[in-house]
Amino acid sequence: MSTVQGRLRIAVQKSGRLADRSLDLVRDAGLRVVKGNNDLLYRVENYPIDLLRVRDDDIPTFVADGVCDLGIVGENVLEEARNGGPRAEVVMPLGFGRCTLKIAAPPTLAYDGPASLEGLRIATSYPTVLRRWLDERNVRAEIVTMRGAVEVAPRLRLAAAICDLVSTGATLEANGLGPHDTVLDSQAVLIRSPVAAEPSLRPLLDSVVDRMAGVVSSQGAKYVMLNAPRSALDRITAILPGAGSPTVMPLSGRDDAVAVHAVCQEAVFWETLEKLKAAGASAILVLPIEKMM
Repeated sequence: MSTVQGRLRIAVQKSGRLADRSLDLVRDAGLRVVKGNNDLLYRVENYPIDLLRVRDDDIPTFVADGVCDLGIVGENVLEEARNGGPRAEVVMPLGFGRCTLKIAAPPTLAYDGPASLEGLRIATSYPTVLRRWLDERNVRAEIVTMRGAVEVAPRLRLAAAICDLVSTGATLEANGLGPHDTVLDSQAVLIRSPVAAEPSLRPLLDSVVDRMAGVVSSQGAKYVMLNAPRSALDRITAILPGAGSPTVMPLSGRDDAVAVHAVCQEAVFWETLEKLKAAGASAILVLPIEKMM
């Protein structure tokens, strides 16, 4: 059972790279968040839901143990917290907070694959993930656990290489390091507790998950409307990015042309519009999608 009777709890990062985007997702799902008397607990005024704002590495435990019903956390944190105990269920990837956990090293280390790390010291903030990756490749190396500034370890001779999160690569470059093998690709995910919520709250829990899925589905999606000659319909449909099966409707007073409506899950660039026009499309409109279920 959830620890707070009659209320759902959602764990989100209090501060850090996922904090603002997590709150945006909650609000876009129609939950009106109100700050509480302390910075730990926010309330949702239109539903019996609390937001618990905590350290990111506490979120997997809170959700797995049933302290919270849902959580938003990076896959890197979730994988680091993985052990033999109860585990939270990954409901869906959320499409933001993308980063990569990589092996990086100075040019003095002639890196030629994981075997190059044999017998060396590797600094990281993710010792569990790194140890699993090394064991899968039968590489024996010493792991030096650091909680910050991992990239300085080679310069301070604490380690020969590092395993750290990379987004742009600028921090690695500034410290004279080059990226090599990928240990883990990560993004924010929605996780759900294996501990069942109160029966009266389960419909609300399912509704929140469905709403968040709708928000994620609409991210970057566009609604495209155009007119097309019937003879060019197959060519035009093939050009529409990620459209699946578009809706085709007759145009009033015209037997040779149709209206085409499509939800495009991929980006619609100017080049896409030019290709559609060259294929015979006209009156092309591209509209943003706010919500989709």
